Amino acid sequence: MSEGFDSYTKELFDALFKETSATAEVPAEVRERIGQLFERAKSSENLTQPIVDLFLELLNAAKNFKASPEAFGIKREELVALARKHEEIDEHHVTIGGRVMRAIPIVEEANRRVEEYLRLKDVEAPSGIELWDQIQKNMERIKKRLGMTDEEWNTFNGQLKHAINTVEELAKVIDLPEDAIRDVARVTQHYRMRISPYYASLIMPGKINDPVLLQSVPTGEMIDNAGIEIPPVAADHSPARLIDQFYPRVVAVKITNMCAMYCTHCLRIAHIGKKDRIYPKDTYKEALDYIRKNERIRDVLLTGGDALMLPNHLLKWILDQLLEIDHVRMIRLGTRIPVTVPQRIDDELLDILEYVNDKKPVRVVTQINTAQEITPVSKEAFKKISKRVSAILNQAVLLKGINDSKVKMWKLCETIQEAYVRPYYVFNCSYRNPQFAHFRVPVEVGRDIIESMYGNISGDAIPRYIATAGGKVPLHRSNVMGRADNRVILRKPWDGTIAEYPDADPEKYFCDDKFAFAKYGWNR
Repeated sequence: MSEGFDSYTKELFDALFKETSATAEVPAEVRERIGQLFERAKSSENLTQPIVDLFLELLNAAKNFKASPEAFGIKREELVALARKHEEIDEHHVTIGGRVMRAIPIVEEANRRVEEYLRLKDVEAPSGIELWDQIQKNMERIKKRLGMTDEEWNTFNGQLKHAINTVEELAKVIDLPEDAIRDVARVTQHYRMRISPYYASLIMPGKINDPVLLQSVPTGEMIDNAGIEIPPVAADHSPARLIDQFYPRVVAVKITNMCAMYCTHCLRIAHIGKKDRIYPKDTYKEALDYIRKNERIRDVLLTGGDALMLPNHLLKWILDQLLEIDHVRMIRLGTRIPVTVPQRIDDELLDILEYVNDKKPVRVVTQINTAQEITPVSKEAFKKISKRVSAILNQAVLLKGINDSKVKMWKLCETIQEAYVRPYYVFNCSYRNPQFAHFRVPVEVGRDIIESMYGNISGDAIPRYIATAGGKVPLHRSNVMGRADNRVILRKPWDGTIAEYPDADPEKYFCDDKFAFAKYGWNR
């Protein structure tokens, strides 16, 4: 008997009535539970869930005890009536078979894929929000050791004034072994170190290879790894002063060499120099003139260093110049400041961002590499910025010990998405800088991490995996495995299973000269 059901519901009824017995032995508690569910399913006029609960319990009884519904005094026609009732009630006419035999098992399988992540995410990759109590204790300790007032702590100038630039200052706020301190001293003879007191407070005491510690305090590898120097990034694609250009319609303008915190994996390490520099307006005018003369350029990224290290009045002047160039349609600001010194995000800056965004879209492009960098303070900074610009995009760097596991990267992407930031790129750590060889992660590891996100976390939280190799080159593994007739063979990245996807008919696509309105013979 088909009863006019779809294939899923037929499959469900077969599972309940074929190869099951009306005289099977069933525990009393199961009989009682199914009896109660049956009465609830019959009496509920406008609810589907009681019907689903009943069929699920009957399906379990069939699997576990070979018991048919008749073993519980339930006739087939009564279940047919309930199945029809379910389909009639459901707004999309989902059948009971579709829900019980397909939808619920699919969800259960998906849930199993994320069980380990949900169990480990707050232990292996806690965010700064979850660590906030300890961070506040760190803040108080660092204030005392650096002699900072509360007012200095809560201002941008105060954070810069007390920034940690020397080994001696570092030893005051972070407990490190003596040999580690010696290595830091060795590195800082060649490369600058700067850590804002706020960012230092994110480092968890006693945690070896804390992800914030790794990003901010240099280790001996930076000297030991140095081999044949590759020309500094952008040395081979800087057609004009301050300008980097890989693409015909996009340029980057390095408007300063300053950062509030110098990262231990900095792509632009050669540009930092030995002292902070803000350039004369004539220098910026040369870069702006290059943009004015090249009408192909539509997207300008202001970077550095860190774009938000410029004082508000100078930043606004540069932005005003870009607003006057008609062919510049998009403006980006590259900055780490919302996570390194969120105190910089003041009302005047926010007003400037909104003023410019009202005229041309402004996107803030940041770099967050671990969920630990998102605290209540940085999240609030991003929230304020998000109200004034068109988008905030994150360009993370895949780094050993910092975010090179599924749990760490999934947690990073979900955390920043909740902090008003869209995951955009994950870069493989630069090959151009031998100083950072110890941070580099194999491409296959990165592919597995990024592709594991598909089907498991929100699609809008999944970044693109990129290598910088004469421009941004995607590193995603192809999921197209081949063809069979007119079907494309696809590999699902989250579990490796194969799916067949019917392709468009080439004859229709390439040969149909009567497409859409063309078939009416109009002569327009």
